[in-house]
Amino acid sequence: MKRVVSVSLGSSQRNKSVEMPFAGTPFHVERVGTDGDVRKAESLIAQYDGKVDAIGLGGVDRYLVLPNGRKYELRDAARMARNARQTPVVDGGGIKQILEPVLIRGLVDERALEVSGKRVLLVSGVDRPGMARIFPELGADVVYGDLLYAVGVPMPLRRPWQLVVMGSLFLPLLRRLPMSVLYPTGASQETTHTKYPRYFEQADIVAGDFVLIRRYMPDSMKGKVIVTNTTRARDVEDLRRRGVARLITLTPSVEGESFGANVMEGVVVALSGKQPEDLTQEDYLTIADKMNWHPAVTDL
Repeated sequence: MKRVVSVSLGSSQRNKSVEMPFAGTPFHVERVGTDGDVRKAESLIAQYDGKVDAIGLGGVDRYLVLPNGRKYELRDAARMARNARQTPVVDGGGIKQILEPVLIRGLVDERALEVSGKRVLLVSGVDRPGMARIFPELGADVVYGDLLYAVGVPMPLRRPWQLVVMGSLFLPLLRRLPMSVLYPTGASQETTHTKYPRYFEQADIVAGDFVLIRRYMPDSMKGKVIVTNTTRARDVEDLRRRGVARLITLTPSVEGESFGANVMEGVVVALSGKQPEDLTQEDYLTIADKMNWHPAVTDL
């Protein structure tokens, strides 16, 4: 049995462990939250090193990626990853860059998602480079919420080139800050603190990282479509209460809940037998096909 563990800076209340097959191979998949404690995360990664097939970084991106492909490595994530000397460490970047745009295009082709002419709020484009690229390609009117929700600057970005310019200015500094400054960690992931609600209200589709969506969304999300992952059963009930029309999770549903991109990238790496940096686009697509990977579409 292969084993994938996600060590997350997020809340331990969202821990989960399952055993199930992927592409005919039995897996034990586990998510362990550290409630924002970077030192504890480093210790856990060191403990799991050499004992599991892949380690995911949860609640943190190792790299933030601009639409032009330029990457910025986050200091906290790099320090966490260095505690593994044998086991591959992944942050979900391959899933986000390669598979997510393919899955979204497939949803459009299947008429499960209407994008052309729709207003999309992507809460963070540098966290979701595939989404940042595919939504405008499919004809959406996109607002990138990176400055709004990560930096707190009341400046919506509306073009990929604007994201490149602002990212080039801010990310060399932001990458050095503690992760808790950049992203909700620990208990803050379990609460909502509405911020710049009009961009949610104006959107037909709200997309991207679910922790950011839940953290900043208004009480009413009536009629919205949400495209995300890492949802739990109680999240679905909360979205139903807020009036969300449709929830689309791009990672496969496991016992009615979806794991994060870092977990599923760990599964892909374990199945491939390769190091993460050696995986090609064809590898991702071939393994996803063998896994019969399909997004979960839930009408609420």
